[in-house]
Amino acid sequence: MENVPMTTPKRYRNAPMMAMACLAGLALQPAAAQEARSAFHRAEWLEDFQELKAALERTYVNLAWMGSPQSGIDVPRLERRTRDALAQAATDSEAEKALLDFVAGFHDGHLSPLPRLAVPTVAQAPEPEESALLHGQSPTGCAALGYAVTGPVVFTLPFESLPGFAMLGDGLGDPFRSGLVPGPDGRRIGIVRIQEFEPTAFPALCTRAWTALEAAGTAVTRRAIEDAASDLWFAALAETLATLREQGAVAILVDVGRNSGGGDSGDWMPRMFTDRAVASAPMSMVDAPVSAQYFDEQIRSMNRGLAAKPKADGARALAQALRFFESARARIGTQHCDLSWVWTEQRPWRKDACNNLLAAGSAGGFSSGLPKGAYGDRDLASRLSWSATIESHFGAWTGPVYVLTDNRSFSAAEMFVATMRDNGIAKTLGARTGGDGCGFMAKGDPLVLAHSQLRFRIPNCMRLRANGADEVAGIAPDFPIAPTQGESARGRAARALAVIARDMPRAR
Repeated sequence: MENVPMTTPKRYRNAPMMAMACLAGLALQPAAAQEARSAFHRAEWLEDFQELKAALERTYVNLAWMGSPQSGIDVPRLERRTRDALAQAATDSEAEKALLDFVAGFHDGHLSPLPRLAVPTVAQAPEPEESALLHGQSPTGCAALGYAVTGPVVFTLPFESLPGFAMLGDGLGDPFRSGLVPGPDGRRIGIVRIQEFEPTAFPALCTRAWTALEAAGTAVTRRAIEDAASDLWFAALAETLATLREQGAVAILVDVGRNSGGGDSGDWMPRMFTDRAVASAPMSMVDAPVSAQYFDEQIRSMNRGLAAKPKADGARALAQALRFFESARARIGTQHCDLSWVWTEQRPWRKDACNNLLAAGSAGGFSSGLPKGAYGDRDLASRLSWSATIESHFGAWTGPVYVLTDNRSFSAAEMFVATMRDNGIAKTLGARTGGDGCGFMAKGDPLVLAHSQLRFRIPNCMRLRANGADEVAGIAPDFPIAPTQGESARGRAARALAVIARDMPRAR
């Protein structure tokens, strides 16, 4: 955490002399006066703790889940431990640590502290203008648009170092790092690395999109680049899967270890690994004013779709979705529950109980999924089920699939893993994912505690697993691949391939 800087003092020529005088004066002050100046105000920290708990009761989407035994989090114990720490604290630093430890104790990466904001000491300058996107300057323009490699490109385990590995894409010039490696039985396994579920993490896509737009005589704008780069990203994954199939891969291992997340593509991409129907996870929003932002966005989308005068069946579907989101918005404040019990007891999780949640459709939109060609109108279908945007790439691979995870697979990566697993598309191996869950579908202001000015972001959306559990619990692997004594990372990579080879005869 950053400390709030003090106002810069005036400088004097005789500063050393004045400093000595100040120290001398301070030494002569009564001890009580010095203590008063540096007093630790426990009551203020306790008030901040109460404010924090009250805010979680009102706006933390996962609180009822965390209050259940199924979550693995003993919230009453966490609350008692924090009260005890505040009672024993003798300094602001110790009290601050108590509150930060309290938040960390939920093990929800989206529930987290933000840096303190310093009070401006000078007049703030106006926001800088956007960088101009100039013809022929794609590297500069793409950097200005935020395209950069932000996640580890290398495989989570060093498959590249195993005998017989053949690299097909390096993940730099090629969007996806990929290759083929023989399993212990000689069958070839294709490996694809997805280091982030966001096209901006793949700068090669931006430069390609830029070149294509200029060649077509299309204006290079932020929106045009974003759309073109996104299309190229999904197409590149489909091409990678096709190449692996042509090169003799009998199964695919998708590596999402050390993947910090991203966007909705974590829900879209599973459909590229099967030709069967895929259902997006049920999603809820917290019953709080912040959720109006998400519902309003969906209402606008349905109204735009209806304004295009679609055919009757499509119009009916849009109207149904519009009514759903209008009703959900109208219910804000009506599903609110008193969740203060979480600080004193645990209650079993029931998704149909009063949990301070509003049904919000699915993680992929109003509809949990649509078949290719639904309504004969891709724009309309993608308003109802966002993954329809890439329906041309559905079923790019239809063979056995495995997903490699670790404890740094977060957020959208967990959405991908859960959707793959809950729809029977893939089995998972590695380690339990990090447990960030849904996070945010609306942008709200952070919580700022009154006295300490500590700032926290609080998640507002929840995705549920097929078994009714909150995705924030993380996804346990079907085949744990834990490090063992005396085994190198290369040995663990070979062990992972052996697990896949043994399972493949029983794979779908």
